[in-house]
Amino acid sequence: MKKIVCIFLLYCCVVSTAFAASWKAKHVILIGLDGWGAYSVEKAEMPTVKEMMKNGAYTLEKRSVLPSSSAVNWASMFMGAGPELHGYTEWGSKTPELPSRIVSHYGIFPTVFGLLRDANPKAEIGCMYEWDGISYLVDKSALNYDKHVTEVKDNPAATAKLAADYIKSSKPNLLAVIFDEPDHVGHTAGHDTPEYYTKLKELDNYIAQIKKAVEDAGILDETIFILTADHGGINKGHGGKTMREMQTPFIMCGKNIKKGYVIEDSMMQFDVASTLAYIFKLDQPQVWIGRPMKKAFK
Repeated sequence: MKKIVCIFLLYCCVVSTAFAASWKAKHVILIGLDGWGAYSVEKAEMPTVKEMMKNGAYTLEKRSVLPSSSAVNWASMFMGAGPELHGYTEWGSKTPELPSRIVSHYGIFPTVFGLLRDANPKAEIGCMYEWDGISYLVDKSALNYDKHVTEVKDNPAATAKLAADYIKSSKPNLLAVIFDEPDHVGHTAGHDTPEYYTKLKELDNYIAQIKKAVEDAGILDETIFILTADHGGINKGHGGKTMREMQTPFIMCGKNIKKGYVIEDSMMQFDVASTLAYIFKLDQPQVWIGRPMKKAFK
């Protein structure tokens, strides 16, 4: 019996290794900044982000789905489709307002987390977020690590620290780290204000800490970083149809990514999920409509 168990475990290890060998990278760190408008990138003091742009591929013209609000766009980013299909249509959607076109065995419209889990049961997958609305948009049972970072109320650096600790201890294949800023500053002080740019500078420092953790974990050469956002903003709000609200950055750098490449192809929010699926060689469900940014890869 012990021999059979050992053979089975060896088989699982070989299968897992074979999957990873075919991936574009063994590790992907997706960092999302809520309310980060593409209009701000040129003016912002974000040396880490701009170094990633220089050494990677990017577009400042990725468009949100409508409305240009949080839940509907994070859902689209994870689910490879728009609100007409996944059914999450509002800023704070916790359940689909429209019936999801299909529901996976995780009880939710298919996400990239569930696809990766089904394709490789031994994958290490994590998601941490400061806004609890994210928790309704991911298939939690597909995750090894699921964390709503409530500590950020007293310690703004908590999310970066938790992400760094998890990266160094578990070396995740896919980790999504979603900050709830600069959205709050955008709603209080306003977009395109000194306070907004101060917050972006602070967030750049957190991104640098996460990147350093990947380096310390010894997996930098096998990692792709993706930086993006759900929506931008104008004055003290968002949700409308201006480009300042709808256009967000998409920056990708690391293993197998072209350097200094400007993505000229049209990109939508749901193309993020498809690009992640492309990295991990996952078959897209028929209901997904996203397209991977293949030209950004070597």
